[in-house]
Amino acid sequence: MFLYLASFFLSLDPSGGVRGPVNISLAGTITSDSTYVIPFSRAGNLIVVQATADSTTGNFIIDTGCPGLVLNLTYFRNYRLLESDQERNDINGARFMVSQTEVASFSFAGKTYPRVVGELANLGNIENLKGIRLLGLIGFEFFRNSEVIFDFEKSEIRMRHATKKRGASYSQVDESTADFEMPITVSDNRIILNTTMSGKKIKLIIDSGAERNLLDSRLPDRIFENVNITGRTLLSGAGSSKVEVMTGDLKVLNLGGHSVENVPVMIANLERTCFAYDGCVDGVVGFDVLSVKRLGFNFVNSKMYIWK
Repeated sequence: MFLYLASFFLSLDPSGGVRGPVNISLAGTITSDSTYVIPFSRAGNLIVVQATADSTTGNFIIDTGCPGLVLNLTYFRNYRLLESDQERNDINGARFMVSQTEVASFSFAGKTYPRVVGELANLGNIENLKGIRLLGLIGFEFFRNSEVIFDFEKSEIRMRHATKKRGASYSQVDESTADFEMPITVSDNRIILNTTMSGKKIKLIIDSGAERNLLDSRLPDRIFENVNITGRTLLSGAGSSKVEVMTGDLKVLNLGGHSVENVPVMIANLERTCFAYDGCVDGVVGFDVLSVKRLGFNFVNSKMYIWK
C-alpha cells in the first residue's frame, strides 16, 4: 500500500482559481543537444503539460510526489483492468479504492514508453476545482535517469535523458550560476531532501504537485516554536475526506546550507505517509518554495539546484 501525495494537495486553494486558460500549443521540441523542451501552463499552482496515452492527447499534471502514471477514470474507464479494488490511503488517512490498467504506449518528453501500467483514479475533484480537462498525473518514474530544469519565467521544462555515452557526469547545468545546490535521494520513486530543523534531522518530500508546504504535527514542539500560526483551513483528501489543519509561517527552512525565510506551511498528521522500506516523512516541500525562477534536478548525480 502506498500513498499518493501531491494529488491530495490540489484542493487546498479555497478559491480553486485557474491562472488563465490551460492551452499548450506545442507538445515539445528537441534542441540540438538532445535536450527536450516542454512548454507548460499553470492551473492554480499546478504544472500542466501535454502527453499522449495511446491515441488520447491532453492535459497531465507533473506530480513528482506520485510514483508513476495515474489515469483519470473518466476517460479510461473502458480499459481492461489488470487489478481492481486496490486499497489506498489519502493524506488524511481515509481509505479509497483504485484499479490498475495498462496503456499500449505513453508519449512524453520526446520518448514513447511501451506497455505502461498505470493506476485508474477518479480525478474529477481536481477537474472541478481547477476548471480543466485532466487526463492524469505524470509521476517520478518518467524523470528517472534524467536531468530536469523547471523554468518558471519561460514556462518550460528542459529535460535531458541520460545515456550510456554521456555517463554519470553529464549535465546541462552550470553549477556556478545556481543560488542553491543540495544533495537529494530517491526512495520509493519519491524525491527526498534530508535537512534539519531546530537541531532535529528531518526527511522532506519534494513535490511539484503540492500547492502548499506541509509539516507533520507529530514533530517535536521545539520545531513549532519557529512557526507563527496564522489560522486554520480544510485539508481535502482523495475522496470526500476533509480535516481541519493549522496554517502558519515557518521562520526558516534550511535547504542545502541556505536559509529560506517565512515559508508558509500547513500542519497535519502524516502517520499515513510511511514508505514501504524507508520509514516515514516529516513534511512536504511544495510549490510555495519551488516556484522560483528556475528549479533543477539531476537524478543521475543526485543533486538539486535553485535559481532565485
